[in-house]
Amino acid sequence: MDTQKKGLTVKDLVTTGIFSALLYIATQIGGIPFGMNPATTFYIPVGAAILAGPIYLLLIAKVPKRGPLTIAGILLGIIYFVMGMHWAMDLGIVIGGILGDIIAGSKEYRNVKANIAAYAVQCLGFTGSYIVFEIDPKAWAASMLESGNATEGYLDTMMSAYSPMTLVLMFGGTIIVAALSGWAGKKLLVKQFEKAGITA
Repeated sequence: MDTQKKGLTVKDLVTTGIFSALLYIATQIGGIPFGMNPATTFYIPVGAAILAGPIYLLLIAKVPKRGPLTIAGILLGIIYFVMGMHWAMDLGIVIGGILGDIIAGSKEYRNVKANIAAYAVQCLGFTGSYIVFEIDPKAWAASMLESGNATEGYLDTMMSAYSPMTLVLMFGGTIIVAALSGWAGKKLLVKQFEKAGITA
């Protein structure tokens, strides 16, 4: 509590910026293989969740205050926007950061389960684009063609691979993989968690 009351320092902001860049790299490495294949593109959120868990949890341990998770979500959303990703994914990532901050903050950033839940919500932000796809596939496809993010052949294969179970697998897979990635982070960062006073 005392740490949070001090507010964010310049060091905290620098740390948040560095970890945001690392989160971007980790989510890209995990998500790109799925995005390259139109039949698996719906599972980009699952891939994005694979590697970033330890980084996300370490950010919380390094800066257990209100703000960094929101800032990280905003920075990620901006970076993905600049990289040309669909606006709904960018917005989802930002919302995921805000909600993640609320969830982890509800336990003062010192509870592993809450922190992992916050990470899962952050990863679910990557589903934003596909939620819009579900609502209006034709408009979504048109926007992807207009932005140059996909070809007609890519979109045709993608739509033929889609089924009513796709979103269920995407959401469920993202939550499960994020939980496993967070659990791995818990195992890897025991000393850092102890130092930050984070408990199970």
